[in-house]
Amino acid sequence: MSTTTTVERSRTTGPNDRRRPRTRPVVDGVAMPGPLERTVKGVVLTIACALVILPFVGIISTSLATPEQVTEAGGFVLLPTGIDLSAYQMIFAGGVVTQALWISFLVTAIGTALSLALTTTLGWALSRKGAFGVRAMLLLVLISLLFNPGIIPSYLVVQRLGLLDTLWALIIPTSVSAFNVVVVRAFFVQLPNEVIDAARIDGATEWQLFWRIGLPLSKPVLAVVGLFYGVGYWNAFFNALLYMSDASKWPLQLVLRTYVVDGAQLGSQDLGIDAASLPPQTSLQMAILVVSIVPVLLVYPFLQRHFAKGMLTGAVKG
Repeated sequence: MSTTTTVERSRTTGPNDRRRPRTRPVVDGVAMPGPLERTVKGVVLTIACALVILPFVGIISTSLATPEQVTEAGGFVLLPTGIDLSAYQMIFAGGVVTQALWISFLVTAIGTALSLALTTTLGWALSRKGAFGVRAMLLLVLISLLFNPGIIPSYLVVQRLGLLDTLWALIIPTSVSAFNVVVVRAFFVQLPNEVIDAARIDGATEWQLFWRIGLPLSKPVLAVVGLFYGVGYWNAFFNALLYMSDASKWPLQLVLRTYVVDGAQLGSQDLGIDAASLPPQTSLQMAILVVSIVPVLLVYPFLQRHFAKGMLTGAVKG
């Protein structure tokens, strides 16, 4: 519980000075800042928040504004006077954006599940003291953390495995992160030995120890690592750029790069519609941006409460 006291600010006073000494509240031994300092901090934080929030507001407003307002504003609307959902209706009409969205959901779901399974089992195996080959395996994991194989060797491996132009090319090359394995292993190492020894005395096998004790106690770190993997799969576009030459299998981020970053024009054939008039290209681009951001924003609040605990607990021991 925080405690609040007051301290006198030291200053030189004369024998006839009857003014009351100025005091500042102290919370947990730390003097609270003065009015001027609080005002400056408030102004700086307000400007910083505005610089972060206003671009998002502009993106959402432009995607919802009417075509006439977007044209009059020159392509960027901060406060829409009316709501027009035609941009969203057209990108969800079954064209390239809708297909890329489903591919991104599929890759993210399968990739995150596979990565969590591989990372937790490898982290559990590396946390077992005295097991055969643990030191050698841990050394290999740390070496892969320090040295990246490079683009050409990775491409040749994917090509020899016959994964080019398949969705597995977006999942398998990034299915295990050495950093996440180290974090999960550190979490498992901190589990109480008394609990594991008691389970062994009761006859639990190594798999039962992992499934019934290790996993239930590691929910915070699993939430954090799962968020890392999920956001990584959702935002990844470079693997698709390397391994996917078939545009019908592009994930959303590669579509986003093509039509928003590179500025390619979205036509009615790309969107799978027969509309005579399309919304402004800026509205379509901002709508794609919103669709790419919303899933991460919806997932993060449910995992945020585990984030600090899981990350700090897993990082105590390396």
